Amino acid sequence: MILRLFMALYRLLWLFGLPFVLLYLWRRGRRDPAYLQALPERFGFYRRALPQGALWVHAVSLGEMRSALALVRRMLDRGETVVLTHFTPAGRSESARAFGPEIAAGRVVVVWVPLDMGWCWRRFLRACRPRLGLTLEVEIWPAMILAARAAGVPLFAANAIYTQGRFARDSKGLRLRQRVIAQLAGAFVKSRLQAERFAATGLTGITVTGELRFDQPVPPALPAAAARLRPALAAGREVITLASCVEAEEPLFTDVIAEITARARAENRPAPLFVHVPRAPERFDAVATGLAAAGLNVLRRSAALGPDLAPLGPITAPDVFLGDSLGEMFFYLALADRVIVGGGFSPKGAHNVIEPLMLGKPVLTGPQVHTIEYPFAEAAAAGVAQSLPDRAALLAALAEPPQDNRAAIAAFLAEHAGASARTLAAADAALARLDLAARPGQNGGDTETAGGKP
Repeated sequence: MILRLFMALYRLLWLFGLPFVLLYLWRRGRRDPAYLQALPERFGFYRRALPQGALWVHAVSLGEMRSALALVRRMLDRGETVVLTHFTPAGRSESARAFGPEIAAGRVVVVWVPLDMGWCWRRFLRACRPRLGLTLEVEIWPAMILAARAAGVPLFAANAIYTQGRFARDSKGLRLRQRVIAQLAGAFVKSRLQAERFAATGLTGITVTGELRFDQPVPPALPAAAARLRPALAAGREVITLASCVEAEEPLFTDVIAEITARARAENRPAPLFVHVPRAPERFDAVATGLAAAGLNVLRRSAALGPDLAPLGPITAPDVFLGDSLGEMFFYLALADRVIVGGGFSPKGAHNVIEPLMLGKPVLTGPQVHTIEYPFAEAAAAGVAQSLPDRAALLAALAEPPQDNRAAIAAFLAEHAGASARTLAAADAALARLDLAARPGQNGGDTETAGGKP
């Protein structure tokens, strides 16, 4: 009863809120026209027929799509057809980059995720009729989950994480979010702790499969370009990459960069090269302006390098190399001796630490690591990642030479690899159980929480 009342209110909120959602898309579309392309897809209308019986993977944006790359590749390698849904152009662009030939052949179809209204989802599910759906990370959309359940489409949370703060909040009062989660067909989660939290919602069919991002491929051209360009950008200097920095952190990082650079000049020694990569493209210009106003010499990637990362002309080594591009994070990380992962010095929390570790780079971040509870706690215990409480601690850490802990990083990565294979195996097992339960005279029963490697 409570869930039905909530969904009635949720539908009413969408009725009144839809103009504001369209306004949001229009405003984002002014900065990035891709937001407004193929707009009917966001309502479940398609110019071409969608494949029937495909596997459906929902990856809302770039990070989720990158984490799913190896999983989708395994699906394709065994002959599956895959439908990918995204909310942001960054996620859609990554799909196009990674699966261009498969998209041309019709084996991968990429569309916008429908807005979270029941009638939009019913149109999508009728058009697609997927055998199974996987929604990546923390994408718990009530209308999506209820519509999939009503259509008989088993929808699982994959690479799923339920952070401590969110879990504590959701466990109070009417527990509305947990009631919605319990309507999923199951979950493929990152760790045993996550399995316990999802089970506490009443959800069954939970399997520990690990973290998909450990399996994502590294495009070899990006580290190779970094190796070629580092002598021109930072000969004889340490390189510190600030990855996926958010707006709330910009004053802090600008101040830290300026202080370290000024101190090095006063002591007549080479200052580190800082590679600053803002998370949001709309912040590129503002970050460049702020760094220049602090007296720093800024070189923008867009001004210095062509599409193939070849220099457009002679490069004068800057104080800050601004990463104003998308899809090239492994290039910026490969330049580094160590990496500061953004978000950790803002209340919303730190971003993913796995990509820098995949390139053998030790990681620093701020105190807010609740968003990456797994695998940050494991990485910190292995000595390959560190959370710092404030500006003073960050300055002190950067004053010390970077440690060579590549062996520890390699051991950590080896321990946590293989989530893509485990997730696909868990999906196959779940489909087999559901198929068995649907046969006349058979009793399927609930699936049990299963342990995995992590």
